[in-house]
Amino acid sequence: MKIHILGAPGSGKSYVAKVLAKKFGLPVYDLDDVFWDKISSYYGSQNHPDRRTEIVSKILEKDSWIIEGVYFSWLEESFRGADYIFVLKTNVGVRDWRIIKRFFMRKLKLAPAPRRESFKNLRELLKWNHRYDSKDLVQAVKMLKKHNDKVIILTKNKDIFKTFRKPSR
Repeated sequence: MKIHILGAPGSGKSYVAKVLAKKFGLPVYDLDDVFWDKISSYYGSQNHPDRRTEIVSKILEKDSWIIEGVYFSWLEESFRGADYIFVLKTNVGVRDWRIIKRFFMRKLKLAPAPRRESFKNLRELLKWNHRYDSKDLVQAVKMLKKHNDKVIILTKNKDIFKTFRKPSR
């Protein structure tokens, strides 16, 4: 099974991906790990587009996967290869709360902090989160039109699990 999960920051992509991965024994790939250069000492360094393409190509060669992230413009091959494309269109206030909670959990060292985030980064992320639905999500949905047969748009991330429930007899 090949699943691509797309959504705004704080929409629940990582949580849903982890639950589905456990349920089906699938590997999960976070697109932040593909997009951002984690080796760089500078916060905010991006991997070169050729490097991103190389990493994504290696993931897509696998028999099964879950790919999750906010990105879409450079992921046509992933969308083409997916069996399911879930678009999480969750409430912006809920997403804000999750982003702020995650930020403070990391600052208090109650959760792993993969990046060196500042309050300025938090403010920028919240601003982007508020623009996501009207700009990025609109563009993503347009791009996904040719894959409509496998696109499922959800307003609650937990509804993704209904897709995989066995029908009752």
